[in-house]
Amino acid sequence: MLTLTRKKGEEIVIGEDIVITVREIGSDSVKISVAAPRDVPVFRRELKMAVQENREAARAGADAAGLAALLAKTGNSADRRERGRKQKDKAERRREYEI
Repeated sequence: MLTLTRKKGEEIVIGEDIVITVREIGSDSVKISVAAPRDVPVFRRELKMAVQENREAARAGADAAGLAALLAKTGNSADRRERGRKQKDKAERRREYEI
């Protein structure tokens, strides 16, 4: 990590096309501006982390919802076995009555 000291109005250049300028210096914060090409995303770290957390939560929710829908549609294997046993029992009872 590179640590630099800058005064108000001074700039830092990253690569060929990113410029960071110190705009204001307060008692506990620094206001900066970032000039970068449109295809370079620039986010505050806390915002980027919040977006990532929301995406992960949405993905997990979608996975859980998808799994619940699949289980509801197909039933889990224990449910299928139980239904199979009941059908077999019904068929056997019918045969007993037929004899």
